[in-house]
Amino acid sequence: MVDPAIPQPPRWHLAAWLWSLLALLLGLLLSLAAHEQQMRRLQAERTLIRNEMASKAYVSLQGRLHAAESLLRAAQSLFLSSEEVDAGEYAGFYANMRPREQFPGLLALAYAQREQRPDGEHYVTRWVEPEPGNERVVGLDVGMQPRNLAGLLASRDDDLATLSAPFHLAQLAEAGMTGEGVTLRLPIYGPGPPPRTVEERRARVRGSIAVSFRLDDLIGNALPDQLTRHLSVRVSDITGPDALPLFDSTPGLLVPPDGYRYESKLTYGGRVWNVVMQPLPHRTGAGAGGWGRATLLAGVVASILLALLAYSVASTRQRALALGWRMSRRYRESEERFRALNELLPALVLLAEAAGGAVTYANQASRDRLGRHATERQLPELFEDPELRAQLQQDDTRGCSRVDALLRNDEGGAFWASVAISRIRLNGRDKLLMVASDISEQRQLTELLSHQASHDALTELYNRREFERRLHDTLAATGAGTPPAVLLYIDLDQFKLINDTSGHLAGDQLLAQLAIVMRKQLGGTDVLARLGGDEFGVLATNVADRDEAERIAERVRRCIDGYIFIWEQRSCTISASIGGVMIDRPGILVKDLLAQADTACYMAKELGRNRVHFFSERDDETVRRHGEMEWANRLRWAVDEHRLVLTYQEIWPLPLAAGGEPDVELLLRFREESGQLVAPGVFMPAAERYGLMPVVDRWVIETTLANFDRLHPSGGALRMVAINLSGASVEDEALAGLIIGLLRRYRVEPSRVCFEITETVAVRNLSQVVRFMEQLRAVGCRIALDDFGAGMSSFTYLKNLPLDIIKIDGSFVRDMLTDPVSHLMVRAVTDIGHRLGLEVVAEWVADAETVQALAALGVNRVQGFSLHRPEPALFQRD
Repeated sequence: MVDPAIPQPPRWHLAAWLWSLLALLLGLLLSLAAHEQQMRRLQAERTLIRNEMASKAYVSLQGRLHAAESLLRAAQSLFLSSEEVDAGEYAGFYANMRPREQFPGLLALAYAQREQRPDGEHYVTRWVEPEPGNERVVGLDVGMQPRNLAGLLASRDDDLATLSAPFHLAQLAEAGMTGEGVTLRLPIYGPGPPPRTVEERRARVRGSIAVSFRLDDLIGNALPDQLTRHLSVRVSDITGPDALPLFDSTPGLLVPPDGYRYESKLTYGGRVWNVVMQPLPHRTGAGAGGWGRATLLAGVVASILLALLAYSVASTRQRALALGWRMSRRYRESEERFRALNELLPALVLLAEAAGGAVTYANQASRDRLGRHATERQLPELFEDPELRAQLQQDDTRGCSRVDALLRNDEGGAFWASVAISRIRLNGRDKLLMVASDISEQRQLTELLSHQASHDALTELYNRREFERRLHDTLAATGAGTPPAVLLYIDLDQFKLINDTSGHLAGDQLLAQLAIVMRKQLGGTDVLARLGGDEFGVLATNVADRDEAERIAERVRRCIDGYIFIWEQRSCTISASIGGVMIDRPGILVKDLLAQADTACYMAKELGRNRVHFFSERDDETVRRHGEMEWANRLRWAVDEHRLVLTYQEIWPLPLAAGGEPDVELLLRFREESGQLVAPGVFMPAAERYGLMPVVDRWVIETTLANFDRLHPSGGALRMVAINLSGASVEDEALAGLIIGLLRRYRVEPSRVCFEITETVAVRNLSQVVRFMEQLRAVGCRIALDDFGAGMSSFTYLKNLPLDIIKIDGSFVRDMLTDPVSHLMVRAVTDIGHRLGLEVVAEWVADAETVQALAALGVNRVQGFSLHRPEPALFQRD
């Protein structure tokens, strides 16, 4: 029961207190909600900006690596387009490309040549551009840098651009600079079709091309200044089990986490780089937190004011409206700041509804590139690719997370862009955020490099690589019911005369003009290519039969034969030999087809030039020529595959009963895969026809001198070793100097080495042979004239040749007991040789009776199967 004497608070006062408490609680709740919403918006804004900056930096770094690979691909095309690239061409290529305009931090563009030495395979840097600052790199063995060598071997085996692990570059040590660098490499293979297996690549690699960068320059130059002012960037190599630090934009600075961390893995060139970006300490969002606390404080004050002003109904409405207006203005200012920041970004930024794809926001860069009506379009409508449009219409963005796409603007124009689309949630609604950058110029550069890689620079025709690719496609499509095609191999006759008489510039102009003339004789779908030098190839498809193919070839031959070339008020004509092959059956390989065409072209030249000859497997001469080509191809790799074998045959002094140690003559054999040894008469004609004898002779000379005391069981007591030389080797003016250098390197006494030259070689270029002989005899080597009597058999020039030994041709020795003329010939050669002070050796001694007859004539030494059959040299026996 209430005591009436105790005063009670008025009900209106209690109601006012309750209403003011409710108003205070409501205001606080509203303040907290506004604060949470504001902080969320600010956080989303900050995250969006950071993501945009981080994505741009990631794309920029990736673009630098792609651009560096494009530079390497261009350099690789230089080596593919020419089998003999010299230092001048290499330096000219670097000057034309001007890579430092695109890569200010590039240190060097270097070429390392593969060299096979007795201790194994080496890659020695031969050319480097630019030369200033990179002097220490020239001559550097890549094997001295294990991480660099690992990248080289990986690119060699995969035929892909390969990044090395970080290591200290030689030019940085020379300049006293700190930090590490990396190299990006591509292999250089020898001529021929692209190698398909690791074994082929390892066998055909002839070098490696690389660009080297200092990591701080490579990565630092790719990062925008605005990014490094707000974010700390750290890049490490995580390819192996241990992470290797590559770059740190804030070394020594401890970056505290604030909830934001951008981390992405960049996989390129066989390496995996981990890119981590975090806000700098002074940019961690303290300003945004202060703004949020100010908003919350304003809400608390507003709530208190609302509670205090609850007593006054009239002023409560006005104060509430003022407070709402201020909060709305702050919200608008925050949104305006967000839009202003996006307007300044150079990247295209668009925001669209996830459902339907309606574009709701486009920054200034987007409106400039896509048109001012970009916000009136649907996001799928911006893409030219139907598949991408279909994915976006189906609300599937997985295939658009990061892709190069063709975008179309309001006026119908198109441009290439690197596009990244991600799904975000704003204000409780799903949105699509698209960030894109214009890569049109990069695409144009890529297309230009692709054109240069597939076309000949002089004639603008397809090059050999592209021609073989198209020929491979034609062969793949050949089958039953398809019309046949024809391959024509065109070789200009006596083109060297144009270069020798008028200069190489005239020859280049003639090739360019003939390319235009031949193009007019072919159909729109026919392929014309320059295969190298003065050789062209034609691939004509949909040919009715061989008669039509022959008409096409004859039409091309007549247009070349009838063309008059005018140069510096002089005119000349030229002809061509054309070899043709019908492509009318599946299963043939490109290399076999080209070999058949080359054989047919050779037959056209053999038959008198300026004619067309089609390949036929039933042609005896073609079969012989084809067999020689197969042997030539096998011999090109014989040294690397260890197929060549040295054998020796003993040469005994007469009389045999007197004893004495034998000399030896080295004979060459080819080892088949089965282990069987092939005599030189089988493969030597091919080696001589295709100019391979100098390579074979040099291998024989160096192998002999390097293993001199391990050739014969006599070892170091062996008196003399005879080595046969071909005519092509003797005519090489550098060979004598090479032999003298090898004698000194391997410390072989020159008097123990004899070089045999056949009679036909000696009379072919007498003055050159005499110079060669005199150079070797001056250091103590001995010279033998081999097979005397098989050629001119002239005794007069024997007086002019600086000889030590004369070897009588075996055909006379074999028949001397039954043929009086042969006996007389042997006697005459022996007498003349002794009068000239020469030692006389007889070959092909078949029996003891012949040995006795030769001893009676005064022959000094004999050799033959009856005395000793050839045996493999000791160091090559199993």
